[in-house]
Amino acid sequence: MPPDTIFGKIVRGEIPADIVYQDDLVTAFRDIHPLTPIHILVVPNRAIPTLADVATDDEPVLGRMLRVAADLAAAEGISEKGYRVMINCREHGGQEIHHLHLHLLGGRRVGPMVARKG
Repeated sequence: MPPDTIFGKIVRGEIPADIVYQDDLVTAFRDIHPLTPIHILVVPNRAIPTLADVATDDEPVLGRMLRVAADLAAAEGISEKGYRVMINCREHGGQEIHHLHLHLLGGRRVGPMVARKG
């Protein structure tokens, strides 16, 4: 069992968060340090440390995460102009919390995928 994370505590209601969606598989909440006007995190309710740790049995939760992100983008009014869905994996991918999560980013142009080297 992976160590408990802040996301696990949010899922269980132990830490307050601006939860915008929750069901039996996933929870979505607004990022407390948004990078864009709309910045929502979608996490599996059961902790999976990284994308590299996903098993075949996890496929339903990953599908739900993507469906919820698309539904929230529509609900937030960012579907028509577009948005970004991003998953970071481990140190070089920029993952800071070891509980798989996706970022739904939108409300303005988000820029290039990766900053170009100087």
